[in-house]
Amino acid sequence: MAENMMLTTGSGFEGYTITEYLGIVSSQAILGSNFLKGLAANVADVTEKDTAKIEECRETAEQRLIKVAKKKGAQAIIGVHMHYAPFEAGSFGIICSGTAVKLEKNVVIDDSVHKDLLVTNYYTRLVPRAVKVILDGDSTKLDMKIQCFNYNNEDIEAVRADIEFTNLYDEHLVIRNVDFVFSKNNNLQQIESDYIHSQLSPNDIQLLKDAKVILNRYVTPSGIYACNDSPINVSMSIHRLETLKLKRGIDAVEKYRTDGMIWTCNCGHVNEAGSEECVVCHRKQKDMKVKTTFNYEEMIDKMKEKEYVIEIKDVLMEYIKDIDAKYRLKLLEIMESGLQYEKTRGNMKESVIEKVEKVFEEDVEQM
Repeated sequence: MAENMMLTTGSGFEGYTITEYLGIVSSQAILGSNFLKGLAANVADVTEKDTAKIEECRETAEQRLIKVAKKKGAQAIIGVHMHYAPFEAGSFGIICSGTAVKLEKNVVIDDSVHKDLLVTNYYTRLVPRAVKVILDGDSTKLDMKIQCFNYNNEDIEAVRADIEFTNLYDEHLVIRNVDFVFSKNNNLQQIESDYIHSQLSPNDIQLLKDAKVILNRYVTPSGIYACNDSPINVSMSIHRLETLKLKRGIDAVEKYRTDGMIWTCNCGHVNEAGSEECVVCHRKQKDMKVKTTFNYEEMIDKMKEKEYVIEIKDVLMEYIKDIDAKYRLKLLEIMESGLQYEKTRGNMKESVIEKVEKVFEEDVEQM
């Protein structure tokens, strides 16, 4: 046992810095005067007992070395070397030596930062659709790349765009004419650009909540294309957008809806009623049609206009008869729980509305 003393035959320890060299230390342990003679008589017949004696001698020498080093105030011994040697009166033993040192454990500070921001705008044309801005870096710099959905399945070599970041204070920061290069994509449909320097401060990353990508130009093997269209802003919250993308795909930006004359696809493109599939993403209309008749979003919007849970409950009661029976008890439990917590914890409006949304979003299949 090294008794908390670190030993190595090398010159240092990974993860530690030597702060002070305390000098050479040495020790010895004797096997006995007749051990070598008996061992040499027939090396082939070395017994387990002989091996145990040698190991015991080695450990004794090591422990004595540690004891000497500790007296010097050492925390470790480097360059440890052991060798067998003859002593006086025909005795034989082991000499152990090394350099006693003091150590300091290296402090590894993980200052890495990472954030994925959903893109909250889109184009309905067949252009590369930015779906995510990815930020990576540390305390000194912050790089970014974009992830795009490529409806044309054509090689995208580069994209020039303005990037607009929004933080939790609803403040905006725009970086214009950013050039993203796509050099390592095996999947032509979901592509990621190479990293570039972002011009953002690493200190700001935790405040960012979403991003918009305003496409200016893009390059394919067949040419350079300009995008003069105005992008459409996503109308739903980030939470709903995340849920939508999980259920309907990374390019999804809108819930399916129809007025009988036209229908809006999950990709945001507006199609004629007679079209069975979207002309942009090829989603089939039948796969997106409503499987529940209750429009819970209208109810949620009215709830958001209220201030307290008691008022939110009144809104629920207006719609309760139209809500599927399997939801009613759960929704009423949420209201009662919210009313109780509001008495002791203050306003519970946001928490209650979020729970109501989840009740429907976990089960509603129409997006």
